[in-house]
Amino acid sequence: MRASRTWAASAAVLAGALALAACSGGDTGDGGDGGTVQMTFWHNATTDDGKKFQEDVAAAFEDANPGVEITLQVVQNEEMDGKLQTALNGGDAPDIFMARGGGKLADMVAAGQIMDLTDLVDDASREALGGSLDAYTIDGKVYGMPTAVLPGGIFYSKDLFEAAGIESTPTTVDQLVDAVEKLKGTGVAPIALGGKDAWPAAHWYYFFALRACSQETLEKVAVERTFDDPCWLEAGQAFEEFAGVEPFNEGFLTTTAQQGAGSSAGLVANHQAAMELMGAWNPGVIGGLTPDGEPLADLGWFPFPEVEGGQGDPTAMMGGIDGLSCHVDAPPECAEFLNFLILKENQEDFAEAFVSLPASKDAQDVVTDPALKDILAAYDDAAYVTVWLDTLFGQNVGNALNTAVVEMLAGQGDAQSIVDTVTAAAAKE
Repeated sequence: MRASRTWAASAAVLAGALALAACSGGDTGDGGDGGTVQMTFWHNATTDDGKKFQEDVAAAFEDANPGVEITLQVVQNEEMDGKLQTALNGGDAPDIFMARGGGKLADMVAAGQIMDLTDLVDDASREALGGSLDAYTIDGKVYGMPTAVLPGGIFYSKDLFEAAGIESTPTTVDQLVDAVEKLKGTGVAPIALGGKDAWPAAHWYYFFALRACSQETLEKVAVERTFDDPCWLEAGQAFEEFAGVEPFNEGFLTTTAQQGAGSSAGLVANHQAAMELMGAWNPGVIGGLTPDGEPLADLGWFPFPEVEGGQGDPTAMMGGIDGLSCHVDAPPECAEFLNFLILKENQEDFAEAFVSLPASKDAQDVVTDPALKDILAAYDDAAYVTVWLDTLFGQNVGNALNTAVVEMLAGQGDAQSIVDTVTAAAAKE
């Protein structure tokens, strides 16, 4: 019997991510007395299908709830955290908003900025979401609603692998290095990396840490923010050694992750790179950047390889859960909207629009993308699942970690400086 899944490394700090939000409760009228309840819906859907889903689901909720008006606003993904934090701290917060979970969610809860949804999640939503609801549960109280589960791993082009003579997907780092060398011989970039956005580069360190560190260590660091276990340094050293074989695209430090054909996702979409380490939202992003705007037909996926001597379970996964939270002063309709999003038909439409894995178990049969089906199978068999480390550590420590990883790749730091940087950042909290 496998170990139970833990979404975060602590019962008190679990988490998720994506983008959706709404405007300040101060703009809300009393629909029950004939007024209008106005909510602004921030989201990060920049693709046509994603934007249309957001517009359609908002319109459907308005039709089902006369007197409610939802205004949609697109916020670019890389700008979402900063703009949201500014709005929260400035007293002009949205009603419905993206919550990254982990330490970031815990910080907002501690600041009294999040609505307690514990008694507002209806029974149907609870049953459909199952354990994924734990991602927004802190100290036994629910502060958000998941919409998608997004574990990470390596996406790859089956055609480029075949052209390079790679007969099977790597299961160890040594095999991954071998694949990199074979791909170099074909003239394509082995691995696409959007280092300009920092977090995609840091993902590599996260996964080396997931394989190097035990589940117990991950649970401890979620609470204590201590990085004295040797595995944190070992993870950096293993990543530094791997980066030394030059596996990434030329100019990866100035490449964006998901914006246009020249982004890391765009390089995979146009067969200019063979692999990319990313979360389960990637098939939809890649599909929007192919020449015909259709899903990449030869896209495959495999789990991050095993690290020799690592203490982490080789089946363990890392990722996020897309979800929404309500501002503490949002109207009751905010919670009703979140329950509405979890209805089976809405979760199915969400999964198809974003080419992702819906959080609702009832809607997962709609997943047909081969790469996503492989992710779902691995997710179901994972010994445990934890969230992205920058999410787990909170904004200050997480940002320090991401910056330190990029500095190492740029030759301005090393594995030890990563540990030193996050330790110093944690000491300031």
